[in-house]
Amino acid sequence: MISHFQLKPFYQNNQLPGWHLSFFYKGHAIKAVYHKNGSIEWPESQTFSEEEKQAVEAQIQELMLFHVYD
Repeated sequence: MISHFQLKPFYQNNQLPGWHLSFFYKGHAIKAVYHKNGSIEWPESQTFSEEEKQAVEAQIQELMLFHVYD
């Protein structure tokens, strides 16, 4: 489960897409980049199992719909 989800736009003009994300997952601080096409760029140091990655990405997609697109 994701906690303390935060996002920050790439640019001062919030209408331009792209966000820096930060959150905690299983007690670890994680940062990522969310692109306008919905893809998520993870740092190379981030290691998720494929199942965890899919679950986290699904949660992020829901949070982005709520915080940005709603």
